[in-house]
Amino acid sequence: MDLHQVALWAGFSALVVFLLFVDLKLISNRSEVMTVKSALLWSAMWITTALLFNIVVFIDRGHDAGIEYLTGYVIEKSLSVDNLFVFLVIFGFFAVPQTIQPKALTWGIMGALVMRLIFILVGAALLDTFHWIVFIFGGILILTAIRLAREGETEVHPDRNIMVRALRTVMPVTSEFKGTDFFTRLEDGRRAATPFLLTMVVIASTDLVFALDSIPAIFAITEDPFIVYTSNAFAILGLRALFFALVGIMQYFIYLRQALVAILFFVGCKMIASEWYHMPVAVSLGYVFGVLAIAIIASTIAKQRGGGGHELPVTPRHS
Repeated sequence: MDLHQVALWAGFSALVVFLLFVDLKLISNRSEVMTVKSALLWSAMWITTALLFNIVVFIDRGHDAGIEYLTGYVIEKSLSVDNLFVFLVIFGFFAVPQTIQPKALTWGIMGALVMRLIFILVGAALLDTFHWIVFIFGGILILTAIRLAREGETEVHPDRNIMVRALRTVMPVTSEFKGTDFFTRLEDGRRAATPFLLTMVVIASTDLVFALDSIPAIFAITEDPFIVYTSNAFAILGLRALFFALVGIMQYFIYLRQALVAILFFVGCKMIASEWYHMPVAVSLGYVFGVLAIAIIASTIAKQRGGGGHELPVTPRHS
């Protein structure tokens, strides 16, 4: 890695730290629940920042790299929206108070950033050494698309999570939250886990699963680790604001899952076929935008005709 590359990575890392600081100080410390209007404004700010960085990529790395970044960002942002629907289910299952949901999202977002960086570095090394890994990555995407198509609506069962079951075997778990504390003391002096810790355990394992799904999707577009990570990072940054925006407008995302199925299946096939045919990145970008546009238009029409929204099978309860 030459000096220019080191400077790029260092500069971007500093930018991510700064943006996380802004997010934590200006959003996390809010005592009230973020309104839909405020959440939409913050989401627009994060998306604008990501697109401004896209200009930097265009200038520094050229047209092709700029298109690759934009395509990767759109795909990863679409996948992150589905991730947020899963967060909604988790929060509903554990009955997480709204006042501490931003803190839970903060931990989840930071965990997602770290996991994706690890997977990207490992994935890039594997692709450099064993190019046939592209067939495995492509297969993962196709299987993910099939799984999403079969599941229909978002289904999550936190009580079946192996990490949650393991935690419950080593210590008791209280039925009430103690703010954002992970542990508390019972009347008999024993140390016990709180529902907040269980929530974070499930979110962490969810981040791991989504990283396994999303990293192959971006590697189907480019194998440049810098573009892979920056597009992923910007897709993840600002998820907390987007979460509260979706709470208010999620009934309009009727066909999001179908769009994700079409996108994942396409990039999976593209990755497998890359050994024999390299599809122009502009075609991939056009396909992704086209699928999302069709999904938005179809959702709008269905909503006007009285179609149902994106229903989530959530029954709020304490663990």
